[in-house]
Amino acid sequence: MTSITRTLTLSLSVAATAIFLVTLGIVIWLALARYSVRARCEVAAAILDRATVIQPGVALSIRSTDDVDAFRSGSPNLWYVVSLDGLMTEFGPDRRPTLPFSLPYTGPIGHAVLNTVDQKSFFCLDVVQRGSSQLVMMVGGAEVGFGQFAKAFVLRNLSPIFLLAIAFASTVAAGAFLSARFVARSIERVTRLALAIDPRAPQASISLDEIPVELKPLASALNRAFHEINTYIQRQRRFLGNAAHQLRTPLTLLRAKIEDVTEPALKAELVCDVRRLTSLVSAMLDLARLQDHTIEKRPIDLGALTRDVLADFSPSALDAGVELSLERAPQGSVVVLGVEAAVRSALANLVGNALIHARGAARIVANLGRGSVSISDDGAGFSPAPQLNVIEPFQTGATAKVGHGLGLSIIQEIMTAHAGTLTITSTPGRGTTVCLSFPEAPRERRVIPEPAM
Repeated sequence: MTSITRTLTLSLSVAATAIFLVTLGIVIWLALARYSVRARCEVAAAILDRATVIQPGVALSIRSTDDVDAFRSGSPNLWYVVSLDGLMTEFGPDRRPTLPFSLPYTGPIGHAVLNTVDQKSFFCLDVVQRGSSQLVMMVGGAEVGFGQFAKAFVLRNLSPIFLLAIAFASTVAAGAFLSARFVARSIERVTRLALAIDPRAPQASISLDEIPVELKPLASALNRAFHEINTYIQRQRRFLGNAAHQLRTPLTLLRAKIEDVTEPALKAELVCDVRRLTSLVSAMLDLARLQDHTIEKRPIDLGALTRDVLADFSPSALDAGVELSLERAPQGSVVVLGVEAAVRSALANLVGNALIHARGAARIVANLGRGSVSISDDGAGFSPAPQLNVIEPFQTGATAKVGHGLGLSIIQEIMTAHAGTLTITSTPGRGTTVCLSFPEAPRERRVIPEPAM
């Protein structure tokens, strides 16, 4: 995946390089246009200086290079004289006019543009130090192209250009870093605003006033997506609640008609089936209510509530030959914040699931901890397939023979609404433990309200 920071930095670097090169070309062109004569002289002298080969006391020559060859071929009236300590080499002597001094020249180090004796043309005089001697170069009729001038200009001003390039690159790098940081922070701001939206109520939207103009299309698209998701969720929840509500009346009528069935075995089977359907409808209604309403939390004595739930299931456990017990109760009461009816429903679902699904269980134990309660059985346990999530609606454990798979889903919704967690551990042959963990109530809110008279 492409990184915005890397792309931005690369784009700015390419653009900055192009701008720098164009600017340098403009500077060179202006220098050539403004100082045309002097510029040609300096370039010609620089070319001859680099190509000069000295054999002390023996010979002086100009070696053939690409610059020298281009210089000679592009200048039909070119002539030059190069001398050092009595040694001299010359090119185009037939084109050289009469000079205002004799050869070889001896004079101060420096650069000058001089007129010939007949005042009809000019020539360049350049004297440079070569060790203990002076290299004298006189050039006339020189024609210098822009490329040669640019090369000579860069070589002559290499240090200033290098320092300027470093300063320019540093400025661009700082600008790219700050720009990338601004973009990253803007995206982080949009991300935080999106994450702040409650997934259970995605009808909220990202405020467009708090983000840059460039990211407003992205935020608008996210708002539109949130709105569509919320519409779909609300439609699904309404359908779930309406379907469950509409099924209640037919089930009640069906159960009344079952009472007229005379065959005992068939009647018992039908009653069991209707009971399961009624339980499924009730579970669907509970799930719809939990998803549609915000929970108002109050202090709950988790220990007392657990004992009540176990007492409610005692007859069913006695019929099934299963022992129910409450163990390891901590000192004092375990107070959590929540809705008593919802927490009671969660505990009832856990105990009911244990009685129904724990094959071979002889004992179901409720353990109270600090802000938590767990229900354990010593049944067969289960090892669900990797793709099976028993918490999802309508999913059941591998050993389940009855049930509709909504119990754990409802418990999960309850725990999510209470900012708590649902943890399931199961070992084949050793049983299953389901733990509900709640945030503990603050000390100032641990007072259990008296029941209404």
